[in-house]
Amino acid sequence: MAELSAGVRATLKSLPSVDDLLKAFPPENYRVTRPQARSAIRATLAEVRRQVRDGADISDAGSMVRAAVRRRMESLAKPELKPVLNGTGVVLHTGLGRAPLSRHVLDRAFCALSGYAGLELDLESGKRGERLDIITDLFKALTLSEGVIVVNNNAAAVLLMLNTAADGKEVVVSRGQQVEIGGSFRMPDVIDKSGAQLVEVGTTNRTHLSDYEKAISRQTGALLFVHTSNYRVEGFTKEVPLTDLAALAKKKKVPLLVDLGSGSLMDQPIVGLASEPGVTSVLKTGADLVSFSGDKLLGGPQAGIVVGRKRWLKRLHKNPLYRALRCDKVTLALLEQTLRTYVDAETWTPENLVLELLNRDREELRSQAEELLGRLSPEAHRGGTIKVVESTVEAGSGSLPLVPIPSIALAISRPNTSPDELALRFRQATNPVVGYVRRGQYYIDLKAVPLEKNYLLARTLAEVLAPAPERNSQIDQ
Repeated sequence: MAELSAGVRATLKSLPSVDDLLKAFPPENYRVTRPQARSAIRATLAEVRRQVRDGADISDAGSMVRAAVRRRMESLAKPELKPVLNGTGVVLHTGLGRAPLSRHVLDRAFCALSGYAGLELDLESGKRGERLDIITDLFKALTLSEGVIVVNNNAAAVLLMLNTAADGKEVVVSRGQQVEIGGSFRMPDVIDKSGAQLVEVGTTNRTHLSDYEKAISRQTGALLFVHTSNYRVEGFTKEVPLTDLAALAKKKKVPLLVDLGSGSLMDQPIVGLASEPGVTSVLKTGADLVSFSGDKLLGGPQAGIVVGRKRWLKRLHKNPLYRALRCDKVTLALLEQTLRTYVDAETWTPENLVLELLNRDREELRSQAEELLGRLSPEAHRGGTIKVVESTVEAGSGSLPLVPIPSIALAISRPNTSPDELALRFRQATNPVVGYVRRGQYYIDLKAVPLEKNYLLARTLAEVLAPAPERNSQIDQ
């Protein structure tokens, strides 16, 4: 290794130490852990030392280090989970957290959670209570259920139902309902992990009541009906109505379990457009247990909810697996406030953001687009082209498949900027926006952008479309 020159040695010696930099940039001021800060500082010093040894002309290496450390600390201080504007048009977007929660729901839930909360304490008697009491009466009122069990997601709910009813026994299910959900998570795998043995009946497109009847034996633990909420098979098809299946289950004295998936409380979550089997409608067929998600058409936090007959719900509650899968106080508080956005099972208040967004019609969205464009400065309009166009979106997260939902989008272009580069700029903006590119054009759909967020979207449009300022070549110190 060549000997370092006197100038290089002097520059390296002038660099501040790790401890000096920790004092100059206290981690607690940035809400950064000390190990994070120390690692960032060491990485910065190593990079500057490398540049100096390689002969870089750095007149004030110490100032360069301090500026770089400050930038790294500010970057580390930014939360990894960032709020974004959803310009995809998909209201229940899995990548963006599925059901968006309104500020009213969040404020009320976290008001109850600040400090301590009476999660498992009966304040009337002073004795230990049951955490599910927080939401049990609400579910009884809205679904006609005899109780409720809540776990961390619907896959866990299905696992708990199957393990409770059919561990070491057989579960009879139509071949056409062997669904796969996100992440290659398949129903046969869930059944296998529950300790039950899968018995398929019928064919991919047609299953008859007689198929179920022939399959039931002394080894049958349960019948399972899976609502194919994330796809449709059309044409020469047949599915056994739930009322008939429930009657057969009652006759054979085996429980009927229903995985409802997206779990709308109402039969028509998008008024005049989309139909979906509601929770109460399914319970009325005679099903023993019905499971569904909390963060889809219900409009709440991620949760797996099971409603149905009291005797089966008690068995779920006593299953040791339940304790491993149950929800914490944060989920239950958010779920309670979500349920309070319902006037009844068919009516909701504007505080249920999912149902509000899904039910906005094209004219409302067109008015929002006009209001948005009116917020933009002439400079922003000169920096790019924005056209208001009609679009069609989907609900998302496997809910309401093949239901085209009318919407309005902004088709955006900028000189000398490709659609993919434009998409990146919007994602990296101060207030990130996630849109989409289709057929060589960048779009921001307004279906999932609440009207009260128009001002943020206007700011981002102005930021991205404004002419880029000339960059200063000097290091920011």
